[in-house]
Amino acid sequence: MKRNLLIALLLSSLTSNAQIKYEYGIEYKQKVGILLAHHEIMAHLANSLSYAGELSFYIHSKGSENWQKAYRYPTYGVTLFGASLGNDSILGKSIGVFPFIEFPFIRRQHFLFSGRLGAGLGYISKRYDKDFNPKNVAMSSAINALITFGLKTTYQFKSNELSFGIDMTHLSNAAFKMPNLGINLPYFSLAYGYTLQQQPKDSVGSVPIVPKKKWLIGATLIASAKENSPSGGEKFPVYALSLHTRRFFNYKTGLEVAVDVISKQSIRGVQEDIPKSQLDLIQVGLFAGFLLPLDQFHFVVGMGTYVRDKFNQDGRLYHRIGMRYYFKNGMNTQLVLHSHWGRADFAELGIGYTFNH
Repeated sequence: MKRNLLIALLLSSLTSNAQIKYEYGIEYKQKVGILLAHHEIMAHLANSLSYAGELSFYIHSKGSENWQKAYRYPTYGVTLFGASLGNDSILGKSIGVFPFIEFPFIRRQHFLFSGRLGAGLGYISKRYDKDFNPKNVAMSSAINALITFGLKTTYQFKSNELSFGIDMTHLSNAAFKMPNLGINLPYFSLAYGYTLQQQPKDSVGSVPIVPKKKWLIGATLIASAKENSPSGGEKFPVYALSLHTRRFFNYKTGLEVAVDVISKQSIRGVQEDIPKSQLDLIQVGLFAGFLLPLDQFHFVVGMGTYVRDKFNQDGRLYHRIGMRYYFKNGMNTQLVLHSHWGRADFAELGIGYTFNH
């Protein structure tokens, strides 16, 4: 009797430990869209539709982590992307790969309305060349950052999923090499997915503990490089210090307010006949942004205004969109795009510390 009970307990433990806490599957998405000419000197580029295909491996989370419960069981995975860019002769084609996450907004028995965020790398087959491809004012480097975001509706029936969606795909090298107006591609999409492994949803546990409702104070050191127009010019370093305070109102909503002090050495190339000191190159900005925490991984998006910018070459407003990872010792790293509306300025590579973490 005791022997049979011991065997039963052992089998029960093995079964429990082996239980998969998620569903995984594959999806193919076909997309059609246009190239946005977000600058007047790009008007000649958009001469045909852009067609794209995406092959994704996805995981439907089932609550094995607290943050998954907090966000109502998001889907995440990795996507292989391929597209024409609306002008084969000048822009060529692109392939890329990026991880993504989809947040459910409305969930019913067979229906899901969700939002998607993804970021990775993309390759462009045709770049700017002053002799052979001078009309490509959008892209000058082969490898670029790839950012995508959108909305989709999904209809689920047994192991099958049929989705309709809209999204925006952006390709840019963050002004590391010029010209770099960037490529923006809005798409409509139709997708079919098949779930390979199904498991029942984990029981909903307690909501993760949120940070105390206090302002967290920190600083981030930022370094980057950018090139001025025209292509082939000198690359200038960018240094910045961001003094910020953050507050999390609940387990998935936060606010950041920052003072940014930026030394952008490329300003030396603006109005070259005017002598400039290092103080003249300093920009000071006030920034406010929305924080989306996923455990220790955070998204940030927001807008700032320059309160000091002697030459005002890019206008008064700037934007940030990117990601950060927070370590438990108070340190964090970031990769954030600093831009002016649809045009990238530089990539913020940063390391920071929260003093009262």
